[in-house]
Amino acid sequence: MARKRTIRLVTTVVALAAAAGTACSAPGSSGSSEESTDGPFKIAVVNAQSGQLSSLGQWEWKGAKLAADEWNAKGGINGRQIELELFDDQGDPTVGTNLARKLASEGFAAMIGTAESAVTVAMIPILQQAKIPNITSGQSPAIAAAGSPFAFYNGPTSVTYDETLAKYLVDDKGLKKIALISNNGSYGKGEREAFTKALAGRGVTPVDDQVVTTDQKDFSAALTSIRQKAPDVLFVGAEEVAAGLIVKQARELGITATVAGAAPMGTPVYLETAGTTNAEGTVVSSPYLSNDTDDASKAFAKAYQEAHGEEAEMHGAKAYDGANIIFTALESSDGATGEKLADAIRGTKYDGLLGDFAYDETGVGIHETSIGVITAGKLAAEPAS
Repeated sequence: MARKRTIRLVTTVVALAAAAGTACSAPGSSGSSEESTDGPFKIAVVNAQSGQLSSLGQWEWKGAKLAADEWNAKGGINGRQIELELFDDQGDPTVGTNLARKLASEGFAAMIGTAESAVTVAMIPILQQAKIPNITSGQSPAIAAAGSPFAFYNGPTSVTYDETLAKYLVDDKGLKKIALISNNGSYGKGEREAFTKALAGRGVTPVDDQVVTTDQKDFSAALTSIRQKAPDVLFVGAEEVAAGLIVKQARELGITATVAGAAPMGTPVYLETAGTTNAEGTVVSSPYLSNDTDDASKAFAKAYQEAHGEEAEMHGAKAYDGANIIFTALESSDGATGEKLADAIRGTKYDGLLGDFAYDETGVGIHETSIGVITAGKLAAEPAS
């Protein structure tokens, strides 16, 4: 088992001496007199900072930090600053479980993360017991299926991503000869289940349905089987690096099918791993297609670039939205924790970068995505027909 590695980065303008001398809200409280009414709000950001998923975790940290810095610059939440602490889950559910126990014992009001569904699912029972609200970037339906009133998404689930994708491919484009390749992790399972269900609702059965492992690097056997079926569409249900490797190897084997998938396919990591030529024409279902969709995304991208010296993308935008929702709920609830904070999050209506958030009883706040196509190395919205 990998040894737990913890990264702690703090963003706050509160003096360390003052912070050390102030009690923080205990997890599990619900707005009673036990809560601290001064000192910073401790918010955990849990995401991979090492390993294959580290790019996602770094983007999410930067998005959350940008939101916290903006709030702190304006005086914080009801006069109290926001203190973010970053923890490396390494993309490992076991590490995530250990971190959840740590958060439960150290007085964190809420948690932002993770981007990896399997890690989030592993952490949910402990966070629920500790009554620590969590806004995750995972998209597996397994997160909602856990039934925790403290678990929230900061984007759509795979069901929404893949219903949009199936509608575009089958209903709009008339493509029905579709092959699938997905991994056996939480993300891949969720994608496979959601997309096959969306296809079945349209009377379409995949011509091939290959499942690979999460640590697999050579996909030649699965792709050779797919090539023999000569599909018009290759649906990929895997995270950024794996998806890029799959598409690169598919093209090397002579598979010319249109590649399609959800959010990971719209990231720079996918593009870099697959190669610009191989990724050309990839169809992506996403709630955040570009940094110039509207005035809000342009302003976010400008602030992100100035703060971090790099171009913003969807995961940073998701974490930025999720962080802002938590901060808004803390403000509206007068700094409540536990059940009261979770209720405040559920009741928050937020006009975000990914859309208009309105949470239902399952913790889903966004129910819509759009279609983009990678063209000349850039993801752009598919022109309306």
